[in-house]
Amino acid sequence: MTQVKKLDLALQGGGAHGAYSWGVIDRLLEDERIEIEGISGTSAGAMNGVVMADALTRGGKPLARQALTDFWQAVSRAGMASPVRRSPMDVWTGNWSLDHSPGYIAMDLMTRLISPYQFNPLNVNPLRDIVDAHIDFERVRQCEQLKLFVAATNVRTGKQRVFRREEMSLDAVMASACLPLMFQAVEIDGEAYWDGGYMGNPALFPLMEECSSRDILLVQINPISRDSVPTCASSILNRLNEITFNAALIKEIRMIALLQHALEEQGIKNCYQQALFHRISGEQALENLSVSSKMNSEWAFLSHLFEQGRDAAQRWLDEHFEAIGNHSTLDIDAVYLHD
Repeated sequence: MTQVKKLDLALQGGGAHGAYSWGVIDRLLEDERIEIEGISGTSAGAMNGVVMADALTRGGKPLARQALTDFWQAVSRAGMASPVRRSPMDVWTGNWSLDHSPGYIAMDLMTRLISPYQFNPLNVNPLRDIVDAHIDFERVRQCEQLKLFVAATNVRTGKQRVFRREEMSLDAVMASACLPLMFQAVEIDGEAYWDGGYMGNPALFPLMEECSSRDILLVQINPISRDSVPTCASSILNRLNEITFNAALIKEIRMIALLQHALEEQGIKNCYQQALFHRISGEQALENLSVSSKMNSEWAFLSHLFEQGRDAAQRWLDEHFEAIGNHSTLDIDAVYLHD
C-alpha cells in the first residue's frame, strides 16, 4: 500500500512568478503519496490556493490541476491586450524582464507621481475580473479537503490580517494582492488592506496552529541573497523589493527558531516545537529576472516558470520524500538567521 504523507504549503506572492509555485503544486498534486492539508498564501500564492480549493470541492486532484492551468491561461490572455509587454529587443534576446518596455516604463513613472486614486478613479483591475470569473467563493468556503489562510496588511494599523477559508472572499484575495502604488486599498468590514507581503509573505503560524501536519513546505519565489551589490537604479529598486517582501517571513522564522530552542531546553512539546520545515527555492530559476518580470503575463514565460517549478518539486521529492514526517530538510538557522 502506498504511504500517504500530509504536507502544508506556504506560498509566497510575486505576481507572474507565482507560476513557479503553480508548477510545484501541479507536481505535488500528481503524486499520490502526497496529501496537501493546508495552504497559507499571499498574493499569487493566495490565488493558487483558492483556485485549488474551489476545484477540490468539484472533484479530485486532476480537476485541481486543470483548474490551475485554466486560471493561469486566463491571466495570460488578459495580458495580451496590455501595453506592458516586452520590447522587440527583449523578445529577440530571450530576456523575460520588462525593464526596456515603453509601456512598463510609462506605468512605473506614472505610479511614482500619481496615486491610483487619481489615475484609476474607477479602480479598474482586470485581475479581479479573472479571479471572480474562475472561482466560486461559496465553494471555497465549503471546501473540506483543504485548510486555507490568506494574508493581507491592514493599512491603518500596519498589522497582519489572516483570512481563513471559512471567511474567504473575492475581496480578501484581492486585498492580499493589492499593490498600493497600483490599486486602491481594498476595504473589508470598514478596514482598508494592502498586499499581504508586507506583513506575512506568507504567514506560517496558522499552518502550525491549525493543521495536523507537522511538515511545512515553503515555496520561496523572492530571492533572499544576491552575490553582488546593486549599483544602478533599477537593480537597487529590484533588490529593495526582494528584501521588503522577505522581511516579514525572516522575522517570523527567527521567532519560531528562538521559540523552538526555548521549548526544547524546557522539554516542552507543542505545535511550534514539533514543526518540520522544508523549502523549494526559486532563487536559481528567478535570480536573473528583475521585479518588472512579475508583470510579464506572456504564456511562454508562465509556462517556463511552471516547468521550472515542476522540475524543482520533482527534485525535492526525489531527495526528501522520506524526510516528510521525520525531520526537517531546511536548516532555518543557517538560511535565515546567520550571514
